[in-house]
Amino acid sequence: MLKAHPAFGEKWVQARIADDPSILGLGDLILRDQERRQPRAGRLDLLLQDRDSSRRYEVELQLGATDENHIIRTIEYWDIERRRYPQYEHCAVIVAEDITSRFWNVLALFNGTVPLIAIKMQAVKVGTDILLLFTTVLNELKRGLIDEDEDAAAAPADRAYWENEQGSRETVAMADDILKICHQFQPDLQLKYNKFYIGIAENDRVNNFIYMKPRKKGSLILGIRLPLSTDVETLIKDNDLDAMGYDPGDCGGTYRIRLTKGDIETKEELLRVLLDWAHDNRS
Repeated sequence: MLKAHPAFGEKWVQARIADDPSILGLGDLILRDQERRQPRAGRLDLLLQDRDSSRRYEVELQLGATDENHIIRTIEYWDIERRRYPQYEHCAVIVAEDITSRFWNVLALFNGTVPLIAIKMQAVKVGTDILLLFTTVLNELKRGLIDEDEDAAAAPADRAYWENEQGSRETVAMADDILKICHQFQPDLQLKYNKFYIGIAENDRVNNFIYMKPRKKGSLILGIRLPLSTDVETLIKDNDLDAMGYDPGDCGGTYRIRLTKGDIETKEELLRVLLDWAHDNRS
């Protein structure tokens, strides 16, 4: 373990994550602060933020095995930050070399009331180099979308709402184009209009393997629910899609892409592949 290593300690680990926060496996993150002073509560090791959203991660590092002090500190820092900056969505993250069975139960108990992620860190020596491997062993409890529970009627909408309030006739028509692509592999899908997004129903049952948010000026945000994958990342990058980042906390993980009418027309085959994968993954 690094805890006993004379040269590679917690400050070294902190610096490696600060240099490249993506190594944690939580998506495309940027460093907002390091050793962030907390009122009457010490210092937060790392404050990270999703590059394309208001989601922030309060990260506490621990070499060796988890203990009660670090768990309490992790939750305390998360609570301080969410109270000071309520305009952001906050998630507590504890990173440790060993998450023991005793504290696994404690962490699982907090999860559900506190958005909490536990990551196991392993140090691997390759030649003279030390490589860090991070594995999420406890993920944030996934919360369903509003139309996936009994409160679906609380936020109904229709096509006119999206054409007049959130998007336009042209951008809502882009949702029709996406649906036509989906019909190539599943003809029983329909659009389902909600206040915050346009989802998908299959045989009159919700199946939001994708969601869409038409905008006013010529674009549509497409969310594709797939696990984080190098293959998917490569497809998106190599085909010059306007990627808006990956949200690991959104119903199992979601790729967000900004599309224009031209993108849908010229990249139809690529979109069909991605949408089909997402549909199979949710089925």
